[in-house]
Amino acid sequence: MRSVRRWWDDTAGGLPATFWYLWAGLLINRAGAFAMLFLSLYLTDARGASPALAGTVVGAYGAGGAVGVLLGGVLADRWGRRATLLAAHVGAAGLMVALAFSRHLAVIAVLAALVGVVHSMPSPAFVAAIVDVVPAHRRSRAFNLQFWAFNLGMAVASLLAGLLAEASFVALFLVDAAATLTTTLVIAAKVPETLTRPPLSAALRPDPVRRRPGLHTALTDRTFLVFVGLTFVLAVLTMQTSTIMPLAMRADGLGPSAYGLVVALGGALIVLGQLFVPRLIDRHRRDRVLALSTGLLALGFGALAVADRLPVYLTAAVVWTVGSMLAAPPNAQINADLAPPDLRARYQSVFYLTFPAASFVAPTLGGVSLQYLGAGHWLVVGGLGLLAAGGHLLAGPPRERRVAALRAATSGTAPRPTEPTLTGPN
Repeated sequence: MRSVRRWWDDTAGGLPATFWYLWAGLLINRAGAFAMLFLSLYLTDARGASPALAGTVVGAYGAGGAVGVLLGGVLADRWGRRATLLAAHVGAAGLMVALAFSRHLAVIAVLAALVGVVHSMPSPAFVAAIVDVVPAHRRSRAFNLQFWAFNLGMAVASLLAGLLAEASFVALFLVDAAATLTTTLVIAAKVPETLTRPPLSAALRPDPVRRRPGLHTALTDRTFLVFVGLTFVLAVLTMQTSTIMPLAMRADGLGPSAYGLVVALGGALIVLGQLFVPRLIDRHRRDRVLALSTGLLALGFGALAVADRLPVYLTAAVVWTVGSMLAAPPNAQINADLAPPDLRARYQSVFYLTFPAASFVAPTLGGVSLQYLGAGHWLVVGGLGLLAAGGHLLAGPPRERRVAALRAATSGTAPRPTEPTLTGPN
């Protein structure tokens, strides 16, 4: 029992109550955010759209996401985290109801783009609020739990979406809206505003990191952009599972059920194993953890060059999933550490742009690569991952010096009152 208690303390102990309410809201929202997973099927089966038109509408949702993540970052630093989260979730719920009863494809396309905006807006605010309330030495476990909740919610969403889609597409959108409203109520009732402004004396203190407050600062911060670039490579590797791997498995004579099994295995590993990650990595340098995790991703996807049977795909999936699990906490923590306190959400928004960018680059270039290189595509992917692993080792020391300088520059800000802590979510 003592060892179990120690494990629980290392995994989830000492985190503020506000974090757990944010965590609960994220889990509820992810578990209910399933309507857009079936958007293309809804458009073709229920609205008679052609596959090309359905793809265009889904693309509008993705384009809206790129806009939303930047908008969310700016608003979270200006309005506040709580106001941004509430506005985005109320907007998402209303748009879902509108989608449930819309019949014209042009209207659905506009609504899908707007849903993309409001679905992406909360991400920078969620992470910025976590950074606001969780002490620096406990952020790794907080981000680990956030990653776990996100994947657990997505697993639940995938299961519920299939059942609801068979019963009623209207119900699919309405239940999604209800889950979003539930998250709204949790945030409205239990999450205070976490954004605080530094005292005037601190704001006027010369800060070499913050020359031009705003998105421009993040977009011209070389140390941060190197880290974002390495994260982009990681995202491109991860996107292989949902973009190029299904095509490769089909070419090997493996059907949709085999692909579903590979994806399900990765999700199950994350749900079952992610809570054990903090004890494995907390005592190690973050650049080395990221180098190892990216190397595992490179090894797993590179192994697909010789894959022609389901057991090989399953084994490779274990390798790259472990890499993703190890990468999640330090990736989020470094991102938080590199952001000046008054620009946290803006930095988060630039960081989160890597994912819609990767969702475009991975299938676009990957499809061409697979067509002309065949199995050699996976060697290219593996090589790219190994280069990124080396990049983390080279970028790590100067990045840590930058973090130390930023902490020293902001050490004069007023301390935040200590929040009550919980040992787990209520």
